[in-house]
Amino acid sequence: MDIAYSMLKFKFGLLIFFAVVCLYWTWSIYIKLNTNKYPAKIHWQILISDQTITQIKDTTHLMVSAYKDHRVDGAIRIISIIRRDDLQPLHCFLCGGHGCFPASVAQVEMHSDHFGFPFVTTDVLCQSPSMYNVTHVTISIHSDIKATQNQHFLSIQNNDLREEKRFPYNFTVCISNLFGGYNNVLQFVQTMEMYKLLGVQKVVIYNTSCGQDLEPVLVHYREEGILEIVEWPIDQFLNPSKGWRFEEHKGDLHYYGQLTTLNECIYRYMYQSKYVLLHDIDEIVMPYQHANLHLLLEDLQHQHPRVGVFVIENHIFPKNHYEDSGKFKLPQWRDIPGINILEHIYREPSREAVINPTKLIVNPRHVVQTSVHSVLKTLGETFWVPPDVCRLVHVRVPLQGSLTKDQLLVDKKLWEYEKELVQNVDNTLRKSGLLL
Repeated sequence: MDIAYSMLKFKFGLLIFFAVVCLYWTWSIYIKLNTNKYPAKIHWQILISDQTITQIKDTTHLMVSAYKDHRVDGAIRIISIIRRDDLQPLHCFLCGGHGCFPASVAQVEMHSDHFGFPFVTTDVLCQSPSMYNVTHVTISIHSDIKATQNQHFLSIQNNDLREEKRFPYNFTVCISNLFGGYNNVLQFVQTMEMYKLLGVQKVVIYNTSCGQDLEPVLVHYREEGILEIVEWPIDQFLNPSKGWRFEEHKGDLHYYGQLTTLNECIYRYMYQSKYVLLHDIDEIVMPYQHANLHLLLEDLQHQHPRVGVFVIENHIFPKNHYEDSGKFKLPQWRDIPGINILEHIYREPSREAVINPTKLIVNPRHVVQTSVHSVLKTLGETFWVPPDVCRLVHVRVPLQGSLTKDQLLVDKKLWEYEKELVQNVDNTLRKSGLLL
């Protein structure tokens, strides 16, 4: 009996011994493999950029912002501006609370639209080690991490995958650029107040320069909470073009970096806004069969559940043709600089052989890359909205300048909002110190 019991104890002890050996061997292999996959981290104090544009050291390339893209395995997408003819291999350096990782090779995706300019909007993708929480990233032409000691890192945004029902906004308007001392105050205020009447809750403006009369208006809207102003000093880094065609307008970058700011805004509000509207400050997305944007998109999305990009036609209201009654030539607006959009009710007709320019309403989570008039890469379908359902009201210089007033179409859609619009414009001008 004692011998049998002793043998049982011996076998059980032997089993425990082999189990411990196997566990130790397995753990050693795991540690070795993961040490190779995620090399030893380096600890030092990194420099964090607080600017909207950051130069990549030893290059002419620029970084703008970094976002975690949950649609591509949590890769870090860095919105950048790259010189097309001077691209070298780029390396990613990621840092977190436990230190910085050695270099990994960056994936560079230049956008297909650059309109011939030397610099192009570019996505630089960095793969993030899944077992670590990285918070900052930078790009370098050097593969040695020591080269980043004097380089600024970007904070990584969109780390949390927020559910749509928790978004603070339904509709956000992204205005690509203000530049050249933009001072069209009256049209700006009228447009902002129309946005609010239509259900827009946030407007984002990338500001290079504006006029002194517009500054107090921007301050008012920012304090009110509807406006986010992103400073955009692109002219301190490049010679930005004031136009869209390189052959005609020259410069380093298309239209003060319009393509970059539109893409940046999409990622900035990807997990904050259900829809994002991409257009210029002198354009209004106007529903013609619905009272507001919410009802419009509710119908469109119900009819087209797989669509993530809605294309809206641009229709010109020439600023040189005025309505005859003069009912909106209001005395309190006489000294306010800018165009009074309520005075312009004549719309250019569509031409059979000419496609109207377009702008976009997008579900940002369906968009990977966008251009001005169309998306470049999308994860969903696209729908062209009929102009009798919704169109852009665009008061500007005429495109069909030879047409007389009698040849234009009368369109008084804006007048449906006249009572509230005039009152709200007056209130804003008063609060901004431009009216007594």
